[in-house]
Amino acid sequence: MTKRFSALAVSAAIVGGLFVTSMPAQAATSADQGAVSVRAAITCNKNKMRQQIADLKAKAAKLKRLGETAAASKALNDAAAIQKRLDACIKADENASKPFPG
Repeated sequence: MTKRFSALAVSAAIVGGLFVTSMPAQAATSADQGAVSVRAAITCNKNKMRQQIADLKAKAAKLKRLGETAAASKALNDAAAIQKRLDACIKADENASKPFPG
């Protein structure tokens, strides 16, 4: 009886684990479901990001010519932050296109 019960418990755990892992993420019900769908909807507009980087670099150059070095360095830091996000988006797109990234 004990062996039968433990075998039944193990098989139920395996089936339950298979069921949970095979469900798509959109079908999962949780209290934080709205946040999951918001995170999944984020996309990268690469052209817009590149344009923002170019605009910030031009602004930094103009501010540097005018003697506003603090504002110029802030603009360059903002451009670097956007460049970092752009690089992350490009890397994520490259890894997503591979069936087995790594």
